[in-house]
Parts: sequence; structure tokens; C-alpha cells
Amino acid sequence: MESLKLLWMSTGLANFELGQVIMMLVGCGLLYLAIARNFEPLLLVPMGFGAILTNIPVAGFSEVGGLLHYIYYAGIDTGIFPLLIFMGVGAMTDFGALIANPKTLLLGAAAQFGIFATLFGAIALNAIPGFEFSLKDASAIAIIGGADGPTAIFLASKLAPELLGAIAVAAYSYMALVPIIQPPIMRALTTEDERKIEMAQLRPVTRVEKIIFPLAVLLMTIFFLPAATPLVGMFCLGNLMRECGVVDRLSATAQNELINIVTIFLGLGVGSKLSADKFLNVETLGILALGAVAFSIGTASGVLMAKLMNRLSKEKINPLIGAAGVSAVPMAARVANKVGLEANPHNFLLMHAMGPNVAGVLGSAVAAGILLALVG
Repeated sequence: MESLKLLWMSTGLANFELGQVIMMLVGCGLLYLAIARNFEPLLLVPMGFGAILTNIPVAGFSEVGGLLHYIYYAGIDTGIFPLLIFMGVGAMTDFGALIANPKTLLLGAAAQFGIFATLFGAIALNAIPGFEFSLKDASAIAIIGGADGPTAIFLASKLAPELLGAIAVAAYSYMALVPIIQPPIMRALTTEDERKIEMAQLRPVTRVEKIIFPLAVLLMTIFFLPAATPLVGMFCLGNLMRECGVVDRLSATAQNELINIVTIFLGLGVGSKLSADKFLNVETLGILALGAVAFSIGTASGVLMAKLMNRLSKEKINPLIGAAGVSAVPMAARVANKVGLEANPHNFLLMHAMGPNVAGVLGSAVAAGILLALVG
């Protein structure tokens, strides 16, 4: 009889708690979004599966000695996985559009306004009972507005590891919802005539310019914001490997095998933080709400900056490309192009939107560096 009791107590059925069941359903929800709706599948599949694994009772996946425990502390707690992802993203990024039209760097910078506006919003939430966000927590939450998953994970792991799961889910959810969230904001802030604006063709960019650019960006970061050099440095290394033309094998590995392997482990590591005791609380709802606000403000700021530049510039600038200043590459640029084509079937904005889009990647990394320097 005692043996049967011990056997029963070793089963999952005897040890399940309601919170674990809910979080396993959340994991299944992430898998549904990835598989059925194609929302950020590369990360949501391992993240959703990791959420299921970490909430299995008795298995101990996320406890000391468990697989997910070591994945998290080896790659996310140390910050290695997000940095390797950034190197791969750098190797896949073409800065030609930004180099050809450097003014679009301002649009990438303007879109980061959502990050700093949300920082104050998170602090203001402390006035509501149940919310206790420190300045570090608020900084980690605010970075969601940059729509850059690896940057959000990197900053959260440094400033608020206990909020990592909620921040990562919010960041990647809003990145996946770019085609749904951005168009209404873009249409509300622009006129029909502004959306019809056709921009001049970009000039050709030389190979020398593309090689010098990542080195110049790194040098500027070293001089003015060393705290951002982990992210910016790895991004520039990946981009230099792409553009220099002498390490094609390394560039291909960074763009494919390496980034794919790291993405699997990054997703599982984030999933390990989606346990019931860390995720099911009122603060998680606050993080999801603030993430939506941050993303919306970032989109609006980019569009408004583009409208201002269009007024002041001799060459016409379509304000829609300002929405691409959030660093959801290349989805935000595609959305800007799609909305532009709806207004004018001959208006191809994709290459113009790629300028602020890649500038947004640098902008979110710089914003993370500023927050680390101030509160880290």
C-alpha cells in the first residue's frame, strides 16, 4: 500500500497545481501562434515548448541540475545568447539604405522615444496597488518599445531577471503583431496626400562605405556610450563579416547555423522563466499593457518625426517610413511599403523604409546602453 502511495505521489497527476496547468496552456497558446498563425515561429516554438517543460511537476527542468536551468544560466544570465543573436542579425543586415540616406537615422532615433516614455509609465503604475516596479524593472520593461527581442532579453537579464519571461513574451508578441498594430496608427497620423508621396531613388553605395560604416558606428559607441558596446560591437562584427568579402564562410555561419542553434537555446531559456510562480501575477498584465503602449508610442514618434522632416527637407519624405524606425526588421519596413502601396500603387517604399528600420536596431541597442549606464 505504501509503495502504491509513493508511486502515485511520483506522478504528474498527483502534483499538478492550477498555475502550472494555466502556464502549460499559455505555452500551447504560443505554439499555436507560431505554427498556425506564423507569428515569430523561430522563437515562439522553443519558447512555448520551454514553458510547457518548465511547468511539468516533479521533472525539475528549471531546478538546479535540470537542462533548462543550465541553458538559462549559461546563455541568458551571462548575456551570451542575445549577443550571439545580435552578431547573426548584423551579418544579415544591409546598411546600404541608411548609408545612402543618412537622415533616416533620425527616424530610428525618434522611434526610441516610446522606450523612455514607457519608463515613466512603469514608474507611474506604482501608484496602483499591486504594482511595485523599481527603476531597474521599469527600464527593462520600457525596452519592449524598441521591438527588438534580443535587446529586451539582454537588458531584462541584467536589470530584472525575475521579469524576463513576461518581458520576452511581450516583446516578441508585439513584434509579431506589427502588421496589425502599426497600420491604424500610421493612417491616423498621416493624410492621404502624405501617404502618396513618392521618394527619389537612393544612390548606389560603394563597398568601401559599407566596410567603413560598422567600424565608424563602433568607434562612436566606444567614445560616447561604452555601456552599449556589447550589443553594438557584436552587431558591427557580424555586419563587417558580411561586407568585407573575405570571410564569407564565417558570415554564412553567423547568418544560418550559429543563429539557428542559439535561437533554439534562447527560446528554451526564456521559456524556463515562464513558470507559474513568476508569470501569473498582476505585474505581468502591467508589463503586457506597457509593452503595447511603448510600441504604439515608438511607431507614432517615428511617423511624426518623418512628417517634420518632410516639411523641412528639400526632398520629399513619405511619413510612413518613420514607422519602420522600430527595429522589427524587416517586417516594419514591409508594413510601411504595404500601406504606401494602398495609397499609391506606384509607390515602392521598401528600400527607403529599410534605412530607419536598420537604424532602429542600432537605436534600441543604444537605448539599452543608456539605461544600463543610468541604472545598471
